[in-house]
Amino acid sequence: MATENKNLSEYDKATIPNAKNLRFGIVVSEWNSQITEGLYEGALEALVDCGAIKENIIRWNVPGSFELTYGSKKMIETQQVDAVIAIGSVIQGETKHFDFVCSATAQGIKDLNVLHDTPVIFCVLTDNNMQQAIDRSGGKHGNKGAEAAVAAIKMAVLGQ
Repeated sequence: MATENKNLSEYDKATIPNAKNLRFGIVVSEWNSQITEGLYEGALEALVDCGAIKENIIRWNVPGSFELTYGSKKMIETQQVDAVIAIGSVIQGETKHFDFVCSATAQGIKDLNVLHDTPVIFCVLTDNNMQQAIDRSGGKHGNKGAEAAVAAIKMAVLGQ
């Protein structure tokens, strides 16, 4: 959980393997695009900063966070990537829809990690309001996308 003083974009490159020879998939939800585009930019920037080659980074869009599981599954099956980053944003509303989407998305990404040898990184913000999402997608807390990129690199080389 992010604290008030935690910048999610900070990482120590000396502790991260070079990503030059890795391929990444990034599946991005179109829902709450103001947030997901910020997360995508943070992830892309961190991957490249850690040595990834832009041509080895594949982006697919899906309609919403619920669809991230299927998009990530197809990415694994068809694109020969070393890791997938699933990017989404679900913001609390007045109904239980938030709970169902968050739970299903988290469980779906977990299931992919159990069923496949390609890691899928959960970069889905589940915030109480838009300001919290803004703060974590390039705002005062940095960018959760950068944190997800670092996790993707580390997980991609875990079994090598």
